Parts: sequence; structure tokens; C-alpha cells
Amino acid sequence: MSEEAGEYVIVVSGLPRSGTSMMMRMLEAGGVDILTDGIRAADEDNPKGYYEVELVKTLRQQIDKFWLEEAKGKAVKVISSLLDTLPQAYTYKVIFMNRNIEEVIASQNKMRLRRGDNSESADEDMARLFRKHLEKVKDWIARQSNFKLIDVDYREVLESPLHHAERIKTFLGKEIDVEKMSGVVDGNLYRNRR
Repeated sequence: MSEEAGEYVIVVSGLPRSGTSMMMRMLEAGGVDILTDGIRAADEDNPKGYYEVELVKTLRQQIDKFWLEEAKGKAVKVISSLLDTLPQAYTYKVIFMNRNIEEVIASQNKMRLRRGDNSESADEDMARLFRKHLEKVKDWIARQSNFKLIDVDYREVLESPLHHAERIKTFLGKEIDVEKMSGVVDGNLYRNRR
């Protein structure tokens, strides 16, 4: 399959609350076309926006995933649990956001509380499930001939955005303005630290 920049789909993935919206914002600032429908508005949890496409949420139920044709050459956000629903007909370059599991859980808990969900979950059990899930997903990606992956650490991007912007530019093989890309990284949004 061709790897021309317009031929593959750029997928930003990871667990929810792992920095995927930040990465989408970075790509957009760097000049990468992004696929988003703007339906989910920015809020207190993601003040700079979510960069989502509602159709992604129903990928598992969709028979005809025709809309992905529009994603070729663009970046689209797909959470890690839905990567295996992406059709084999396309080539994907996956920017996989990794974040400390305890921070992810703390951020998710805070978001749930803000939305009025007071349900309790054992953080240790959740952490174990997330680690198992990530291991399974990365193993699955490694076995796919139409997927290429780069791991990006959330905290490291905040500490050294230019370095990671350059890594991503090399991985994607696209002309990207790494200065603008790194310039939108906002350390003030790192609110759930471990």
C-alpha cells in the first residue's frame, strides 16, 4: 500500500484522558488537516476542545465506514478500544498517546464527578484493566501490516514539545511546522499529576 501523505489516515489514539485532544490541537497548529465535526463543544474538562467525530463512537456498529475515505491525508481521533474496528482497506499511521495510568484514572474520575456520576470504581482494578487493554491493543497493532505506530508520552510532550513535534514530523513524513505545533502545548492543562 502507498504511503504518500494523502494516502494514509493519521490516527491519534490512546485511553480517554491521555492527551489525544492536545495532540490533535498540535497537529492542526502544525498544518495537518484534521477531521472533526465540532459537535462536542469545549468544556471545563477540555477547554481547548475535544477534536472528535461523532461517527467514531459507533465504529463497532457501522457496516459501511464510507466516511473514512474523507480521513485520508487527515488526522482523526479514535480511542484505543476502537482501533480494531478500522477497516483493512486503509493504511494508518497511529500516534499513540501514553499517560501515567493513575493520572488517567484521576482525570476520568474528576470528569465523571463533574457530570454528576458518583459511581465508585476501584482504581487498582481499573488500572489493571487499562494496562491489560493497552498491552492487547499494542500487540494487535504490531500484527497489522497496514498500521504503523509511534508512542508519545503525554508528560514528555509537555516537558519537551519541540522534540516530540520533530519526532512526529519524521514519523508522518509530512511537512509540518514544528514551531507552531509545539507552541500550542499548554502546561497549565496538566492538572492531574502523579
